[in-house]
Amino acid sequence: MRPPGTLADQLLVAADRSLRALLGPARAARPAPEAPAAPLEEPDRRLSAALMRVNHAGEVAAQGLYHGQALVARDPATRSLLETAAREETDHLAWCEQRLRELADHPSYLAPLWYAGSFAIGVAAGLASDRVSLGFVAETERQVERHLDTHLEQLPAADLRSRAIVEQMREDEVAHGQQAREAGGADLPRPLQDLMQATARVMTTTARWI
Repeated sequence: MRPPGTLADQLLVAADRSLRALLGPARAARPAPEAPAAPLEEPDRRLSAALMRVNHAGEVAAQGLYHGQALVARDPATRSLLETAAREETDHLAWCEQRLRELADHPSYLAPLWYAGSFAIGVAAGLASDRVSLGFVAETERQVERHLDTHLEQLPAADLRSRAIVEQMREDEVAHGQQAREAGGADLPRPLQDLMQATARVMTTTARWI
């Protein structure tokens, strides 16, 4: 079952979502987690900015993934779950943008590439089946959870504001993964999990610097 409207309508919606995700600024429905924004020494500022740039790139990719999956989802319940998750990821995107401004730094210049690649992956996963698509969400969020754990270990202890944002992001990602599993997400084969991890590593390594 396709979403309401013609294919052209849905493609226009997808184009609008992509422009909003890439050109922003992102608008959060929830305020950013509160924590003191203490001044940081320059090495700590650069480290925090690099990590938050990676997180911002990940949220751009999440937008692309969810938008691509929602475009081709067959079950309205699956589509609704994906669209709700995408809206919550928009909060993360806005929080990371805000924190990067506070740190006097910039998002990844390769954001269009991260979005387009993830959108294509989302469409491919969705075309396979809704169960595969949901399984892709569950596995992605599992890997993101581990990634955010690493960032919490690396962030400067004095950067309480970035830490509060990452902790809330982690909590939301865990919930998204759990929801996808409960909705019937299929377990993905190990080679595909490994490929997803390798692809994510390329993005996170590149976004840290560019």
